[in-house]
Amino acid sequence: MDAVISSLLRAGRGIVGNADQGGRRQITLLAAEVWEALMRDLESSLPAAARRANLLIRGTDLRDSRGRILRIGACRVRIFGETKPCEQIDDALPGLKDAMWARWKGGAFGEVLDDGQIFVVDVVEWMP
Repeated sequence: MDAVISSLLRAGRGIVGNADQGGRRQITLLAAEVWEALMRDLESSLPAAARRANLLIRGTDLRDSRGRILRIGACRVRIFGETKPCEQIDDALPGLKDAMWARWKGGAFGEVLDDGQIFVVDVVEWMP
């Protein structure tokens, strides 16, 4: 995963240039605070990029967010569900899959509702 300062989103497709386009899993999100807690618990410093989520967000709890709409800058994402980790994550850090399994610790996935560009500095918040 490559860190970037901005990405272009396409409604109904996902991140422009991403391999996975369309479907229900157009974008994946991971909460930085959850990742940091996992690394403390597992006594590791593995970078969040190892999770391979599309967006690392801060200050927004993704737990139990199925059906909610998240605004990222000028774009909205409808959360469809929890991203469960697969066994490949244990190749990066043994025990990580089990640690991520419960309570949405693997993040969330959803569909992009708006075309637009998002930036690292954008506000991330739940829509009412």
